[in-house]
Amino acid sequence: MTHLSDRHSQNGAVLVVALVMLLVLTLMAVGSMRGTTLESRITANRAHDTQQQSAADAALREAEFRYYGPANLIDKLEGNAANCTTANTIKSNGLNKPCLLAINDGNLLNFVDKPWLITSAFFKSESTNSLVWMPYRGTDAANQTTAGNRETANNQTTLWNSTRAVTVSNNAVNAEYGMVAQGQGTYYYLNNSKADDQVYLQSTHANIYMGLNN
Repeated sequence: MTHLSDRHSQNGAVLVVALVMLLVLTLMAVGSMRGTTLESRITANRAHDTQQQSAADAALREAEFRYYGPANLIDKLEGNAANCTTANTIKSNGLNKPCLLAINDGNLLNFVDKPWLITSAFFKSESTNSLVWMPYRGTDAANQTTAGNRETANNQTTLWNSTRAVTVSNNAVNAEYGMVAQGQGTYYYLNNSKADDQVYLQSTHANIYMGLNN
């Protein structure tokens, strides 16, 4: 026969066990929530990094795109500060001009190694009205972005610049004697791009030009 005191003792044990189980379940739920939150942050950061990479890569494509075709050949061989302004947009007729920065010979390595430090001091005879970093607009004249702004509300910007891989004081590569003055030869270019001062990408490309009279 069970005494009343034994029943009270058993009721107390059930309460303790229930509280312990509740505590364990609570800890498991909190741990699961923290894991889910961490995974969400990792996913968001990865998506943000991918967006930045894509934006910077698109800016490189614009920098390269501006050198396509034989038009405006002088602007593709010699730096012209007048082309490095927001007014230099993509043209629907394909007659585009690059922003070719005339870099000081001693700064070519810094242009490659430290693009985040690039300022007007790197370049020769740059106008105070010209830009060292051009705003990304894309490669479609009919669907250009607004002066590099991807998301105006968040102030997200994408920029690019380019220079000759062979410095201004040197000739083109594989150009025949006397042909450099005519704009003939293979010319190499370095391009930088950046997205929100967080992601920096670089590319090189070569163009073969047949000369000013071709």
